[in-house]
Amino acid sequence: MPETKARWLSKKPIPAHERLIFALDTADIAEAKRLVDELGDAVHFYKLGLELFAAGRHVELAQWLAQRGKQTFVDFKFFDIPETVRSAVRALRGGSASFLTVHGTDEIVQAACAEKGAMKVLAVTVLTNMNERDIAELGYSGISVGDLVLSRARRALAAGCDGVISSGLEAAGLREELGERFLVVVPGIRPVRNVDDQKRTVDVEAAFENGADYIVVGRPIRLAPDRRASAREIQERIRAVFGA
Repeated sequence: MPETKARWLSKKPIPAHERLIFALDTADIAEAKRLVDELGDAVHFYKLGLELFAAGRHVELAQWLAQRGKQTFVDFKFFDIPETVRSAVRALRGGSASFLTVHGTDEIVQAACAEKGAMKVLAVTVLTNMNERDIAELGYSGISVGDLVLSRARRALAAGCDGVISSGLEAAGLREELGERFLVVVPGIRPVRNVDDQKRTVDVEAAFENGADYIVVGRPIRLAPDRRASAREIQERIRAVFGA
């Protein structure tokens, strides 16, 4: 791999097959289990989102995944008053989740980190379906998405986070400014030509070349004619990037 592309390639001791996280974006726990069984050994890490949280059986599913040797990423984006977030994270502590997400002020992030136990707390920076126009509508006029991602990441890491959620477009800038010791998890992985609601996307190779430690993939696998084959193809691409 050319040196320019390898510069930010993750050197963390993460097995290549664990770098792919599949998004179980469904509220139906039975469907979630069918997807896991269908994917088999092609996926080892799963993201549980708000749909499963709202369905009220995410704890059961997380335990079911753990019994099958799978890792779990709890993507609930906790955003509430600090004491409520503290209590919510405390309730998850000791469970089977490896990662959880938080969103908000320094105080909210600090509250989550104070109760994380063995879990790793990841701060959401800017959602991958947002662009400059969207953040301007939220009041961030005169600032680029990249600068906002960097600002939020810097504050989150200072508050105790283990890493951030960022699009692959901003990952290299985060590495350039903040180093390599924290985790970068990149959603919004798409083919070169993207036709859905994600606005800031990259492909598998670009995500890792820009500094991602993990990628989150949902629809490109879930909507594939052969889901297991799609996941295996992504795993092959990851192994090729890392020479594994």
